[in-house]
Amino acid sequence: MTMSAIPRVKPYSGPALLSYGFRPFFLLGSLWAGLEVLVWLPVLYGDMTIPTAFSARDWHVHELLYAYLPAVIAGFLLTAIPNWTGRLPLQGGPLAFLVLTWLAGRYVITFSDRIGWLGAMVVDVAFLALMTGAVVREIVAGKNWRNLKIAALLGLLGVGNLGFHLEAHIEGTAVYSARLGIAVVLILVMVVGGRIIPSFTRNWLLRREPGRLPAIFGPFDTACLVLSGASLAAWCVAPEAAVTGTALIAAAVANTVRLARWAGDRTLADRLVLVLHVGFAFVPLGFLLGGLAAFGIVIPSAGIHAWTTGAMGLMTLAVMSRASLGHTGRPLMASPALQMVYLAAMTATITRIGADVVLEWRTPLLIVAAFCWTAAFVGFAVLYAPLLCRSRRELAQ
Repeated sequence: MTMSAIPRVKPYSGPALLSYGFRPFFLLGSLWAGLEVLVWLPVLYGDMTIPTAFSARDWHVHELLYAYLPAVIAGFLLTAIPNWTGRLPLQGGPLAFLVLTWLAGRYVITFSDRIGWLGAMVVDVAFLALMTGAVVREIVAGKNWRNLKIAALLGLLGVGNLGFHLEAHIEGTAVYSARLGIAVVLILVMVVGGRIIPSFTRNWLLRREPGRLPAIFGPFDTACLVLSGASLAAWCVAPEAAVTGTALIAAAVANTVRLARWAGDRTLADRLVLVLHVGFAFVPLGFLLGGLAAFGIVIPSAGIHAWTTGAMGLMTLAVMSRASLGHTGRPLMASPALQMVYLAAMTATITRIGADVVLEWRTPLLIVAAFCWTAAFVGFAVLYAPLLCRSRRELAQ
């Protein structure tokens, strides 16, 4: 007897957009990330209002931290888990239900002042609850135990979202739950980035010429993740404490060394690999700025935006573009247009951090950052929509 391979996809004849998880979530998530910031800027300066129960600041934070990022995470996990477990991907109706749940969350949050905060909360938290349940089910069914920690982090992100609603309603603004969400996503970036960045770098370098290769995961990586997690836990609770600042600076050093071990300096010729290293570089920068903020040297938002705009923004663009190319059968190359998307995101990151450091230039830097961010994410959506909305067969014709 011979064993046949488990099929990667089941027979499917519906819209290509619903044939794999990365397609709708990468497209809609990137559009929302760009358009949300375009709306937030006039809201910030009082030129526009939206009927949300959140403050303007909390709406902005929530819709990037607990809306855009979960969409990208969902697209990534719904595509990666079938490869991890050998099980079939979510397609068609079940996938459409998840997408509609996410879209409903965007509607109820934006109009929550009219709908009511409690009803909006119930609808909004449903998405991460459903995603966590789906991820746990697939990992357990596939006996892929090592990735249960990913499901645990996703569940913790859902708890943070619930806490965000409650804290904003009770206290008037969400502070602790915002820090919790940032910490959880940052740990996901460090865990997943620690897998894919050295792996993709090694594969690319082996196809070119012998030389120094990325270090494999080892005790140093484990120690770095433990130190980073501990410092982030302290930051969530007491960001201004001296012990927190010391721990954050130590984590900055450890993550800098970790990144240097991945041979990113040898990837200058491949922008698709290089952007992963550049994006991850904002992880230690955020730790450093967060540590300096604890000692009153810079304002706290500088480190936060290094993590959110830089590490999370650039890393998600890098992952979305690479995964979309790979899973649609396109060559793994960064086109000139895609490189302009990366450049816009990089400019948005630098100017957004700059707005927190050079306070006398804050307003013009914020404007530049907002328009560059929108250009990057809407640009990605426009550039990749044909790939995400058409099947591999259609693309090959």
